[in-house]
Amino acid sequence: MTAEYKVHGDVAVITMNNPPVNGLGYATRVAIAQGIDQANADPAVKAIVLTGAGKAFSGGADIKEFGTAKATQDPNLLSVILACENSAKPIVAAIHSVAMGGGLELSLGCHYRMAAPGANIALPEVKLGLIPGAGGTMRLPRVLGVEPALNMIVSGEPVKSEMLAQLPGQKLFDKMASSRESLLEEAIAFARSVADQRPLPLVRNLPAKHPMGDAYFQFARNMVKGMAKNFPAPAKCVDAVEASTKKKFDEGMAYEREIFTALMFTPESRALRHLFMAERAASKIADVPEDTPQREIKSVAVIGAGTMGGGISMNFLNAGIPVTILEMKQEALDRGIATIRKNYEGQVKKGKLKQDKYDQRMALLKTTLSYDEIGQADLVIEAVFEEMGVKQKVFEKLDEVMKKGAILASNTSTLDLNKIASFTKRPQDVVGLHFFSPANVMKLLEVVRGEKTGKDVLATVMSLAKKIKKTAVVSGVTDGFIGNRMIEQYSRQAGFLLDEGATPQQVDKAIEKFGFAMGPFRMGDLAGNDIGWAIRKRRAQERPNMLYSRTADKLCELGRFGQKTGAGWYDYAPGKRDAIPSKLVEDMIVEHRKSLGIEPRKISDDEIVQRLVFALVNEGARILEEGIAARASDIDMVYITGYGFPVFRGGPMLYADQVGLFNVVHAMRRFQQNPRDDAKFWEPAPLIVKLAAEGKGFNG
Repeated sequence: MTAEYKVHGDVAVITMNNPPVNGLGYATRVAIAQGIDQANADPAVKAIVLTGAGKAFSGGADIKEFGTAKATQDPNLLSVILACENSAKPIVAAIHSVAMGGGLELSLGCHYRMAAPGANIALPEVKLGLIPGAGGTMRLPRVLGVEPALNMIVSGEPVKSEMLAQLPGQKLFDKMASSRESLLEEAIAFARSVADQRPLPLVRNLPAKHPMGDAYFQFARNMVKGMAKNFPAPAKCVDAVEASTKKKFDEGMAYEREIFTALMFTPESRALRHLFMAERAASKIADVPEDTPQREIKSVAVIGAGTMGGGISMNFLNAGIPVTILEMKQEALDRGIATIRKNYEGQVKKGKLKQDKYDQRMALLKTTLSYDEIGQADLVIEAVFEEMGVKQKVFEKLDEVMKKGAILASNTSTLDLNKIASFTKRPQDVVGLHFFSPANVMKLLEVVRGEKTGKDVLATVMSLAKKIKKTAVVSGVTDGFIGNRMIEQYSRQAGFLLDEGATPQQVDKAIEKFGFAMGPFRMGDLAGNDIGWAIRKRRAQERPNMLYSRTADKLCELGRFGQKTGAGWYDYAPGKRDAIPSKLVEDMIVEHRKSLGIEPRKISDDEIVQRLVFALVNEGARILEEGIAARASDIDMVYITGYGFPVFRGGPMLYADQVGLFNVVHAMRRFQQNPRDDAKFWEPAPLIVKLAAEGKGFNG
C-alpha cells in the first residue's frame, strides 16, 4: 500500500505510506491523486488532510526509481501538485518528522500547512547538483521571504519547523501542532475550521519580492561563486529564485524546469547523484542479508595510544561507547591521552564541542598497561606498528585474553589479514577495520573481509560504522586493500614524471587544478615519506621486478620525511605547513636524471593528470576483476572519502566513464610506448577493454 484513504466524519485523510520516508514514487503519486479525486467526489467530505505514515511526511523523490521511466511517468509530481491546487475542497498538509525536496514542494501545493515541532524541512536538491524541480524555487520565496528561502535552497540544509514558524511574516505554516502525536487530530480540526472558506488560498498567488532587488541577487551570486566554484547548481538556484521575483508564476515555473533539466545532464550532477547512490550501495553486502544477527558492542578496547590509536578511540567516545586504551609503557599512554585531550579542548575553544560533552567523553575513557584488563571488551582494535611480527604477538595475546564472541580487528593498511587471523584460533572473529588518518576526522573506513570472517561480524561492524559516522566500504584481502593498492600506482607515476622532466610542484599543481585536495608530493610530506619508503623496501623483497623511480628513496636517505621533520619534497618553516619549493630537492632530481642519462622533456598538465588518474582507474579495474571490491562505485567512495578525489568528478571510475573507456584505453596504449614508464602496468585491464568494446562504462 502506498497511500491510505480514510474518512473521519467530514474530513478525508490521505496518508502516504511508502517506507522508509514516503518517497513520491509512481504508485504513491497515483494513490494521492486518486484520493483527492475520491474526496472531491464525495458530498459528505468537506476538507482533506494529506500526511505521511511512520517517520516522515515525505522525503521527496523515491530513490528506488532514480533513472527509471517511473520517475517521470504521469501523474508526475508537478501533476499531483496541480491536482492539490485545483481541488475544490481545501487540502491541509499535516507535516511531521521530515518534509524534504518533493515532499516539501507537495506541501506547498496544498492550501494550508500545519507542522509538528521538530520536523526537518529542506530542499536538498543542490546536494545532487540540481535545483528544486517542482516549484520549490517559485513557492518557497513566496511563503518564507526571498532571503530565508534562497539560503535554504542554496545550502540544501534542513531547518527545524519551529524555527521557520518564528520567521516574521512567514506563510509556510498556517499553524503549529502541539506535538507529533496530536498532529493528525489537530490537522483534522483545522481542516474543518477552514472547510467553508473561499476562495482557497494558493501559494502561487502570493507576491515574491526583495527590497534590494538586483543588488541583493548580485551579492548572492558573488557569495555562491566563492563557496561552490566547481558546481553550477548553487548559482542556478540564485537565478531561479531571482526569476520568482521578476517573472509571472507560470513563466517562472517553466524557467525552473528548464534549469533543472539542463543540470540533470551536467557531469557534476551525475557525479553527485552517483555518489548519493554509491554511499547507499556500499553498505550492502551481497551474501550478508540485512536481517543477519549482530553482536552487541557495548565496550571497545584499542591497542596502541599513538596517532591512530588515539584517533580511533575518539570515534567511539564521540558515539558514547566506553573505550579502554592499552599501551606497554605509561609514558606512551600519557602522551596518547594528552593528544586526545588537546584535540577535544581545541574543539571546545572553537565552540564545536560543549564542555559537558567533552567531560562525558573523557569519563568514558580508561587506560591500562595490562591485557588482562581488556578481556571483557566486545570489540578490540589493534593500532600498532605496521609489521607482521608485531601484529602476530598482539593477536596471539588477544586470542588468549579476549572473551568468547569478541570481535578482533586490525587497523592494518597493507598487511595480509588472513595471515593475521591465522595467529588466532578464531579466524571467524577477525576483521580489518582500516581507519584513515586523522582517524577522528576522515570519513572512510575500509572493512577488510578475511576468508573466514563471520557474516555476523561483517553485519556488526557495518552497522557500527554508521554509529560512529563513517562511510564503510568492504574490501577483500590484497596488499593495500582498495585504496592503498591503487595509490601505490598513482605514486609510482608521480615518481616517473619527475624522472622525465616534471618538478614536484608542477605535478602537485596540475592534479590540484584537476580538483584533488592535495597533490602526491604534498600528500607524501603530510603522511610521512618514510611510510612509502618502508613499503618499497618490502616490495624489493617480495616483487624485485617492480619498477620505481629512485627519487623518493634518495629523498628519504637525506632524512627528509616530510612535515614532521621540517623537510620533505618541500621545505617547511617551523610551526607552519606551507609547502616551499626546495632548491636541494630540485638539484637532487636533476642529478638523478643525469645519472640515468635522461634528457628532461616538457610535460603537459594534461599528461600529468591522465597518467595519475588513469593509473588509479587501471588498478581499480583489476581490483574489480579480482572481486576485491564488489562494485565500481565502492572504489569511488573510497577515493572520495579517503583520498581527496574531487567530489564534482564522482571518483576515478565514474570519471573514466565520463571520459569514455574507449578514450581511456587509447591513452593507456599511448603510455605503453613511453620507454621511461612501466609498459606492463599500462596494458589495459581486460575489464576495461571488454567494457570499451561493448560501448559500456563501469557504472553501466
